[in-house]
Amino acid sequence: MVNKILFSKVDNSQLILFRIFFGLLVALECYGAIVTGWVKRTLIEPQFTFNFIGFDWIQPLPGNGMYFYFFAMGTLGVMIMLGYKYRFSAIAFTVMWTGVYLMQKTSYNNHYYLLILISLFMCLLPANRSHSIDVKIDRGLKSDSMYSYVNWIIILQLFIVYTYAAVAKLYGDWLDLRIVRLLMVDKADYYIIGELLQQPWAHKIIGVMGILFDLLIVPALLFKPTRKFAFAASIFFHLFNSIVFQIGIFPYLSLAFIVFFFEPETIRKIFFKKKTPFSSNEIRIPTYKNVLFSLGGIYFLIQLLLPIRHHVIKDDVLWTEEGHRLSWRMMLRSRTGKVKFKVVDQKTKKETIINLEEHLTSKQNRRIGCYPDFIWQFAQRIKKSYAQNGEAVSVFATVKASVNGKPYRDLIDPKVDLANAKWNYFWHNEWIMPSEKDEIPK
Repeated sequence: MVNKILFSKVDNSQLILFRIFFGLLVALECYGAIVTGWVKRTLIEPQFTFNFIGFDWIQPLPGNGMYFYFFAMGTLGVMIMLGYKYRFSAIAFTVMWTGVYLMQKTSYNNHYYLLILISLFMCLLPANRSHSIDVKIDRGLKSDSMYSYVNWIIILQLFIVYTYAAVAKLYGDWLDLRIVRLLMVDKADYYIIGELLQQPWAHKIIGVMGILFDLLIVPALLFKPTRKFAFAASIFFHLFNSIVFQIGIFPYLSLAFIVFFFEPETIRKIFFKKKTPFSSNEIRIPTYKNVLFSLGGIYFLIQLLLPIRHHVIKDDVLWTEEGHRLSWRMMLRSRTGKVKFKVVDQKTKKETIINLEEHLTSKQNRRIGCYPDFIWQFAQRIKKSYAQNGEAVSVFATVKASVNGKPYRDLIDPKVDLANAKWNYFWHNEWIMPSEKDEIPK
């Protein structure tokens, strides 16, 4: 049964079409990042970027280098779309996009992480075996079939993403619509829909449908009687997200994934009418079956465990942010914060207050008072800048933060010297003040 599900030879029209969509969308994302000023604001204007801790060696290129970097990624996207030097293009794009992801988190988005995972899949899948320049160059590459497991690994990845996103919404501030109201409040000036998005009935619909869509969309697309309805619901849902939240290509990439849920023959008849039909459903066990099961099992075990790691880390992830990233906790909270850094010379005891506007962009300024890792990283940067002048200093931060519009509370222990505090990669950092629910009653 397993062999039939995973190792049947099926028409590869879905994968070929997805390659074309994927390449086009990542090209638009990269070229668009240049045109809209995202590259300039995020990677060129800042004096430094808040990279993922442990990846300090991955830094933006100096000067205008990141314009060339993103142009190169966009061109790789075009090459992927056309199926030209496909394996090289897919691998190079994956490496470069992963670099962008790790070198900055001021513009963090879970979708950026998803794009890394899908890009990694595309490096390994035979997506250039038809309708590609590679096939025109080397006819020996041509094939109209693929293993059925190709569909299932994409579908399983999507099922994990959507299911964890749905489960994460089952908490108080989503269920009482507090977070939905906060997400909509700055959309009030949107043309036509702005006022509608402020209505309580709209908040109820968004809150309920946000959970139901994430929870049911993959099963509904898999079940043939509900597939067309689910497809229509997906179009509405993702276009709504695109218009309201303006999150780049990702609503359209989500729509592109749907090709894997339709029958290959349907995709072929609509998009590749001249393509040779393939319908043998022959079961052919590949020589790499054991390797596929081993690596696939490890990969999906990691995908299942990463999003729930916050349950074994002390305190509430909504407050500490420890375990938030790489967990599909999308649009779940709104954070604001106020921070003041005090530098104390260890010899003279002279105190200096840091003017953040001299060091940070406006977007970085909005982030630094909200996230403990940003605060710790900035303290480390202050320490290094003073050390260059031969001075040993301590750095203290007074931080007041609010999550989901609730009253401001101390986020960081103001007595802890952050310049000499260690960052705990896998467990709780004790210098983060406890959340309200984790406080010991006096």
